[in-house]
Amino acid sequence: MGCRTRVIGNNYDPSREIVTGRGNLSFTSINLPRLAIKSDHNVGLFFDKLDEMMDLAIDQLMHRFRIQCQKRVRNFPFLMGQGIWIDSDKLGPDDTIEEVLKHGTLSVGFIGLAETLKALIGAHHGESEEARELGLEIVGAMRKRLDEEAKRTGLNFSLLATPAEGLSGRFVRMDAKKYGIIEGVTDRDYYTNSFHVPVYYPISAFEKIKIEAPYHELTNAGHISYIELDGDPLENLNAFEKIVRCMKESGIGYGAINHPVDRDPCCGYTGIIGDVCPCCGRKEHSDNVAFDRIRRITGYLVGTLDRFNDGKRAEEHDRVKHNV
Repeated sequence: MGCRTRVIGNNYDPSREIVTGRGNLSFTSINLPRLAIKSDHNVGLFFDKLDEMMDLAIDQLMHRFRIQCQKRVRNFPFLMGQGIWIDSDKLGPDDTIEEVLKHGTLSVGFIGLAETLKALIGAHHGESEEARELGLEIVGAMRKRLDEEAKRTGLNFSLLATPAEGLSGRFVRMDAKKYGIIEGVTDRDYYTNSFHVPVYYPISAFEKIKIEAPYHELTNAGHISYIELDGDPLENLNAFEKIVRCMKESGIGYGAINHPVDRDPCCGYTGIIGDVCPCCGRKEHSDNVAFDRIRRITGYLVGTLDRFNDGKRAEEHDRVKHNV
């Protein structure tokens, strides 16, 4: 995926800040809402717990990195044997790949900033200026810790805005079972994607962009922000351009504009379809054939949600459209 594991900066060799011949070695995501729940509205205690969790995540990444470094070129006949990774073409089959792997990244990710803020101060960053400041302080502290580790080790530690394809539902189920249903925190089937304003919160496209944009600079391992439109953007190109310009001027690194794209497989009509095809008049599921409905789920454009877990289905169902 282009929005995650963004591998450009190279602390190990700044002269080779390139995207080819490299990759993300490993990443570990932190369940921020759980730390907030356990802190019981004590922001200072939350930061103490976050420091401990960051230490644990970094230790775990280093442990995996050391194991990977013991491998030899012959263990990776394509990536290393064919010279795909930087400098791997200089190694023999029995050489270890430690120096080559140092070009890769080690990332710590996070999920559910919105629910974390709710648990700590009763409001998320779409609702309050205080929450916006605290949210940036939390993510900024994580980035600072990883920058320090990168400087100390010479390795590419970075901060990831986790897309949470599986974790969004798994983490909240675990926390709801252990801590009960908490309004605005564990009362849905998913935790919010990374630093996003909750998908169910009514907010304008431009306000959402401006709230989320500062996190893009902080999450140097990858990020995305998206806007949900109701209708075909071709019908209002001026509004579409305004959104793109707002993203650019606000500092959005990777932005997406989602809009419905439907297709009737029987007559071939493509556009926006309600319960009835505007071209042939066929109703949904007539002749046991459903309309194709293209939607974005964590970066994937899909025509059905059948293969996604309950958490991501619930999130897609809750999405509101952002007015312009």
